[in-house]
Amino acid sequence: MNNSKKKILIVEDDPTFSLLLKTWCQKNDYEPVAVFTINTAQQEVLKNSFDLILTDLRLPDSDGIMFLTWLKDRKNEIPVIMLTSYADIQTAVSAMKLGAFDFMEKPINHLIMKEKVEAAIEGRKFNLLPDAGRGGMRKIISNTVIGNSPAAKEMYAHIRLVAPTELSVMIFGESGTGKEHVAKFIHEQSKRSKAPFIAVDCGVLSKELAASELFGHLKGSFTSAISDKTGVFEEANGGTLFFDEVGNLSHEVQVQLLRTLQERKIRKVGSVKEIAVDVRLLCASNEDLTKAIREGRFREDLFHRLQEFTIEVPALRHRVEDIELFSNFFREQANYEVLKEVNFISPEALTILKQYHWKGNLRELRNAIRRAVLFSGGDTILPEHLPVFQKESISFTFALFDEKDEKQRIENALDKCGGNKTIAAKMLNIDRKTLYNKMHGYGIELG
Repeated sequence: MNNSKKKILIVEDDPTFSLLLKTWCQKNDYEPVAVFTINTAQQEVLKNSFDLILTDLRLPDSDGIMFLTWLKDRKNEIPVIMLTSYADIQTAVSAMKLGAFDFMEKPINHLIMKEKVEAAIEGRKFNLLPDAGRGGMRKIISNTVIGNSPAAKEMYAHIRLVAPTELSVMIFGESGTGKEHVAKFIHEQSKRSKAPFIAVDCGVLSKELAASELFGHLKGSFTSAISDKTGVFEEANGGTLFFDEVGNLSHEVQVQLLRTLQERKIRKVGSVKEIAVDVRLLCASNEDLTKAIREGRFREDLFHRLQEFTIEVPALRHRVEDIELFSNFFREQANYEVLKEVNFISPEALTILKQYHWKGNLRELRNAIRRAVLFSGGDTILPEHLPVFQKESISFTFALFDEKDEKQRIENALDKCGGNKTIAAKMLNIDRKTLYNKMHGYGIELG
């Protein structure tokens, strides 16, 4: 296929991942144009012609679903492939219904991505045939690394203990420690493993639409209800629901959730009919929910219903023995993402990795290794390929130390970087999702 002049629009606000996508496009003889917001992407679509759009689902000023809607309203037929770290069945269905060509979960396997991109540009449906039909074996990277540290062994012993039961599990851990991975592992080891596993990010559920997302609605039940909708409880019937950052649920939704768990029935918005559901609920939080209970933000009766069993996911700095294992796992993943053959991490680089504090935990380590693989000129990651951890490229910080002036610090950071949430999050030393949650909680809106 002659694709030397094919143009691909990349809509991705993570600078590292955007650079990885651009590099992949250039290596495969495509012409990439990278933007960071939906607004800029819309301007590019209006000005230029593209053969394909690769867009993240979560973006600072909107989301990929809204972008798909915008394209559909203008009868724009550019094929779109959605890329997301928050993949779930409901989102995939929504994207495909709005005309997305395909849907991929990060981290991206470059071999599958190549086939999907070619299929989208050629206008044919992607079909991943068995390896034998392609004349060779394809190496698939495993998505599971357990770890050998005492903290990891204790955590997985608890997982194996609770997984076969029907107990609700509360998973605690800092941001980036892999709480969703733990939830998936519990599901895979349970009697429900062949039924759906659906993850819900409670941090992005609006107060107005949360009940509809969770329980579904009937057509005409409110202004924008143009068709019937199946909620995630019904989608996951027989399987497992994972509520990430459950502390963000509004009081009204907490009441509805408690009733659903007690009676094992749901009622769609606009309906008088109750539907029986059989769902196991796993929840996660990186905040102290007992503090939220004391402050009146979280119901104590719901907390005890959700916390029939507790699993604490250890921070990466408490499992230093696993850093080499995870670093090599992420190195192998990154090789596939950017078409590199970096096979080693030097002892000096490994020492730096083991000595770093890792406030962002596994997510931060993965990003550091991806960057190192991208910038490595040979087969080994050296110290100079690693991010300069102690000298951030941002020379100023508004790190959140005192809750009393937290809102002001967030506003100062956003003002300093012109409203760029990715940069603001780095200045505040938190991840983007935490920043979005805090902005929502304080009612901070960008003008």
